[in-house]
Amino acid sequence: MTKQKSVIIIGSAYPLRGGGIATFNERLAKEFVDLGFDVQIETFKLQYPSILFPGKTQYSDEAPPENLKINVSINSINPFNWIKVGRKIRKLKPDLVVMRFWIPFMAPCLGTIARIIRKNNFTKVVAIVDNIVPHEKHFGDRLLANYFVKNVDAFVTMSKSVLAELETFDQAKPKKYTLHPLYDNFGDPIPKKEALARLELSEDFKYILFFGFIRQYKGLDLVLMAMAEDWVRAQNIKLIVAGEFYSDSKPYFDLIEQLDIKDKVIMHNDFIPNTEVVNFFCAADIVVQPYKTATQSGVTQVAYHFDKPMIVTNVGGLAEIVPHEKVGYLVDVDHKEIANAIRLFYEDDPSSAFIENIMCEKKKYSWGKMIEVIESLQQEINQK
Repeated sequence: MTKQKSVIIIGSAYPLRGGGIATFNERLAKEFVDLGFDVQIETFKLQYPSILFPGKTQYSDEAPPENLKINVSINSINPFNWIKVGRKIRKLKPDLVVMRFWIPFMAPCLGTIARIIRKNNFTKVVAIVDNIVPHEKHFGDRLLANYFVKNVDAFVTMSKSVLAELETFDQAKPKKYTLHPLYDNFGDPIPKKEALARLELSEDFKYILFFGFIRQYKGLDLVLMAMAEDWVRAQNIKLIVAGEFYSDSKPYFDLIEQLDIKDKVIMHNDFIPNTEVVNFFCAADIVVQPYKTATQSGVTQVAYHFDKPMIVTNVGGLAEIVPHEKVGYLVDVDHKEIANAIRLFYEDDPSSAFIENIMCEKKKYSWGKMIEVIESLQQEINQK
């Protein structure tokens, strides 16, 4: 009888709040389970010290994901804990560890755990790297990231720009780029009328959605300025801003006042639970991602799931996954360009064609493909 392959995913997961990384890790674990792997997730009992966490809470009040083994074990700032967790996993000897890396702050913790695991001379550690250097840079980022890179076996990126950045750290270890899979775990789409009713919004307006944690690099200020442009201001169009502030909120509310667009903007600035994501996407006509810098974006994959056209800026890997004038608009990082894309969308009414293209395009973003890439890297490591 063939031994069941064992996989341990190390990264954010329940009881930490959803958001992109935890949701991704849980969905990846489910795919491994569905393919017959023995899977568990090792997540954080302390991910960020409270002083470093910009949101209101790190913990979820939703029900835990079904049929997943999640161990709450890692303390990101306790070296003794890193040694304990590393030794535990080293002894378990899983065939594969998939480790999620998104910020240099995590490099000492994750790099040390990986280094200890690999001492069993059996388990291979493949890192899924969202960013190797962060959007908001700090002194020591490269030093920390380099420590992590040295201690894992191979890398998956979901952006060609991150793949290129990784090459500046290491040119020998296997690395592969693959598309960010579709977030298909937020439930089926619902009618727009029902979504608007759930959000207590009027059917008399058209709605644009800005979704996700609000940081400076995500360009909310640009879309606010776009809403103040003459053509947009004159239309029955409102912007829904759905997401928690991870940077100072005052400049944005001040800008709304200065631009005199309070009647054009609907702010939902609490964390959006997974069960409510469907309401925001299905209420919107189009999703806007006015990022000033980017690698890849999970918001794009949620928009694809709900068949929503997009306006995205031409930064990082966004152009790789949002074909211009096929599923939406690719624009420069400029509020007038964003406003013009809004005008084109509502004047030309390409929504039906965009949605038809989206339904074809999103077939490329499978979780099975992600696992194929991870397994191919494991085989490549084994052959060395």
